Amino acid sequence: MTENPAPAAAAAGDARDARDSRAFIAPLVSTLLTLPAAALSLFFAGISPMACDSCADEASDRFDASFGLAWPVFMVGLLLVLALLVACWALPWRGRNAARRIALALGAPGLVVLNFVVFWSLIDWP
Repeated sequence: MTENPAPAAAAAGDARDARDSRAFIAPLVSTLLTLPAAALSLFFAGISPMACDSCADEASDRFDASFGLAWPVFMVGLLLVLALLVACWALPWRGRNAARRIALALGAPGLVVLNFVVFWSLIDWP
């Protein structure tokens, strides 16, 4: 007689559905990296209008117009970063979600950098 592979498959499925005791590590590391990076990028984006304090009228108008577009894009990007962090923490702490949790945890600080690069490239610097 042949062995029934169903118990082994069921045991593997149960292991994937078991609570992951290390599930908090990736979100915690991501939060500790992402929040200071987001605060720093927000600081530098916030003081960037001072770059054109001594500009002539024409350069100042170009800068202001580009900043008017770049700032809302930057703020929406920070909201997306926050959404990634919340999703990373909110996934059920099961073994089957480990890869998704790690991907979201890696995506959050990467999105901060991408968001700042996009902001920087949208500005028409003097």
